[in-house]
Amino acid sequence: MTQGRPGGGAWAPLWERETELAVIHRAVADLCSDRTHRGGLLVFSGEAGIGKTALLAEARRIARDRSAAVWVARGGETVKEVPFKVVRQLLQPALISLTPEETREYLGDWYDIAGPALGITEPGSGRPDPQAVCDGLVDVVTRLARVHWPLVLIVDDAHWADQETLRWLAAFAEKLDDLPVLLVVGHRPGEAGGDSAVHLAAVRSAARPATVLQALTPDAAAGLTRATLGEHADAPFCREVWAVTGGNPYESVELLAKVQDSEIEPVESSAAALRDLNRSARGRGLVDRIQELGTDVAQFVRAAAILGSSFSVELAASLIPMPLAVAERCAERLAAARIVTGGETGLEFVHPLIASEVYRSMPPATRTAFHGRAAWAVMDSGRGAAAASPHLLEVIPDDDPELVTQLRQAATEHLATGAPDAARRCLERALREPPRPGVHARVLYELGCATLLTSPATTVRHLREALSLTGLGPELRVDAVCRLSQALVHNDELGEGLRVIDEEAARLPDGTARLRLQAVHFMWEGIHAGEEDAPGRSRRLAALAGPLTGRDNAERALLILRAFDAMTRGENAEEVVELCDRALVNGRLAPGLGWTDTEWSFELRLMLGSSYAFADRLDRAESLFSEAVKAYESAGWSGGHLALAHAFLGYVHRRRGRLRDAEKSLRESLRLADRVGQGGLPMHWEAASMLIDTLLARGHAEEAKAVADRYGFAPPSASTIYVPDAMSVRGRLLLALGHTEDGLNELEATAKALTARGQYNTVLAPWAYDLARALAHEDPRRAADLVGDARVQAERFGTDTAIGEAVRCAAGLASGTRAVALYAKAVTYLEASPCAYEHAVARVEYGIAAGDVDAVQHGLALARACGADGLAARAERELAGV
Repeated sequence: MTQGRPGGGAWAPLWERETELAVIHRAVADLCSDRTHRGGLLVFSGEAGIGKTALLAEARRIARDRSAAVWVARGGETVKEVPFKVVRQLLQPALISLTPEETREYLGDWYDIAGPALGITEPGSGRPDPQAVCDGLVDVVTRLARVHWPLVLIVDDAHWADQETLRWLAAFAEKLDDLPVLLVVGHRPGEAGGDSAVHLAAVRSAARPATVLQALTPDAAAGLTRATLGEHADAPFCREVWAVTGGNPYESVELLAKVQDSEIEPVESSAAALRDLNRSARGRGLVDRIQELGTDVAQFVRAAAILGSSFSVELAASLIPMPLAVAERCAERLAAARIVTGGETGLEFVHPLIASEVYRSMPPATRTAFHGRAAWAVMDSGRGAAAASPHLLEVIPDDDPELVTQLRQAATEHLATGAPDAARRCLERALREPPRPGVHARVLYELGCATLLTSPATTVRHLREALSLTGLGPELRVDAVCRLSQALVHNDELGEGLRVIDEEAARLPDGTARLRLQAVHFMWEGIHAGEEDAPGRSRRLAALAGPLTGRDNAERALLILRAFDAMTRGENAEEVVELCDRALVNGRLAPGLGWTDTEWSFELRLMLGSSYAFADRLDRAESLFSEAVKAYESAGWSGGHLALAHAFLGYVHRRRGRLRDAEKSLRESLRLADRVGQGGLPMHWEAASMLIDTLLARGHAEEAKAVADRYGFAPPSASTIYVPDAMSVRGRLLLALGHTEDGLNELEATAKALTARGQYNTVLAPWAYDLARALAHEDPRRAADLVGDARVQAERFGTDTAIGEAVRCAAGLASGTRAVALYAKAVTYLEASPCAYEHAVARVEYGIAAGDVDAVQHGLALARACGADGLAARAERELAGV
């Protein structure tokens, strides 16, 4: 054994741990042998007192003996509600040694996102996405690990780590195969709950190995007893030690230490006395033992337990209050009694079980009073309301307006560091105080905003109650109504979402506020595929937006909605572009309508970019969506917003014929969407529809099918309108896979649905061309009628892409010189359009129809440049046969 303790004998927690110690030795040796060696993850679990902390302490010693850098952190029962506390503690050795300039260099682009979470920079005014903060922390630790090799990270009592740290830990565990880092984790099973339990399970499942520590055997208990008390300890006494402690190493050590301090002989006749002694070493007996040390000591240890497993003498003394000199004497007595010991940043309890027993032994009123003093002491030390929030949460509600203010401030600080769950807990506690009437509605509003993205149903409840109270000013009330409608729509209650908007709009006079509500109404209707009176809605929207100049954001929003509606209906593209331009300020998004501004739903910006894209202004669309990706990454929004930004940027690449770039961006979009939720979300369908369309253009039908299967891209379709039209894409996929009948049925259903809604844009929804080609031999007259009608709509829309595609389809139904002439005309239009893939297709098809080898070769070059493998193969076959 490797450690001893006063009184003789090897340290109990390491008895019968030869296998675990060998694993640690081997993992540390592998890490230190080669900088290129992949990382490792060891997880040790077991009941309280089973020896996890001792084993992790030995891992620290082993690693330091090999000159490895060792960073250690530990969760705490009373501070597990503090976001990022454990990861901050873990990284402290590295961070405190850096200058501000070095810190900014190490963190790079993550400085403003991960810096506040780590407590090394003040948070900004935004609200970073928790996933982005997690990604930033992973990247920061990855960078530090490459500098500090060999590095061992040790996290003890992970079941008491804060949820945000556990989320990072689970994500970091996935990266260890690529990093020269050894991560060692100890936890107690069954203690964590909710998302924390999920994250901890993910860490455990990634471990190599995950070990459950077992209690000491009777033989080991006997060996420990004799090593501590002497070889004269008889077998029945040793057996009784094992029986009363259950073989728990910590309890065995404490019991034997008390035997040493007493005059009990280690013989069979002392069994009863041994049992009495064991009771005094735990639970109520432990508390009584502390009481015997004196009133000051008992008060001091209670204050320490409130602060957590690690604490400073000064802070504990301030809770009582107690002179520092007295507090220091109390700490010395507690150390002598094996209650506390010196830690790296102050004092800590010898074992978390002691802290827990002391904490739970306090009467509720005493415990609450201590938490109140702790909250005051933490804030008085300048650490802010967020740091004090675990104590604020424990204070008994008492109609205290100052406490409500502190909890609201703590929530704001938590949101600014990317910890919305912590913010929610603070605001929910503020409601129980309760707030004063003039503030109550604002707290409900803030709580509704904090839960909008995670629990729409909860948001609905809070915002409804907020709107039923006085206290929200006119602007805040309108904002609350807009957010309520958004939550209802996300909760699949579109009708109710529209109703609350209309009711509030009816209360308001004409002006900006009313226009905002009307814009939100039209937006929700506009993206809903099942609205009953789409043509009537379009007329009302056109009448409302017609005279607007874009003087404020409400007017700009209505102009964007009108442009998107006109684009989907296939109205004149120049008018669509003019509407979009009027919605901008000097060619850019207006202040308050930026990608990370929250007053307006980000779907509005997606509509603007899409309107430009399908009106052949792909340069403007690309600029907008590139700006979106950059804005979301800079702001730390790496969830659904960034996923959709990548999707729409990818689809602009698809429209421009950059099929490889499109596929890369769209797959990244789906990767990000998968982290938000596995399949079934509208963003999955959006990105999947775009990716399937791109893969079909590339000629990769089987890959497209795999995407469709993975994301359930099959009837019944979701109620949201997709760009491009999902039903059209699905019909084309079925035809490409040879499922002709199913494909025809899908396209016929698409035709019926889109015609009823008055959506005639043949680029957004090219169902008519696919249906016409599929019917060309079976029903040529119907095919010709379909193309004729589509060509009329295309010419009405007026873009080179729309007209060129219509003419190309007509050419495919014609023959002889007429087909050649139509293909030539299609080439002319599509060469002038920004859509390189469609131009390549027209070139190849013209060359084949005209027998023009140069045209086919030109088309082949374009196809290869686009990444259109199927089209390139078709051209190559044609050239090979010439």
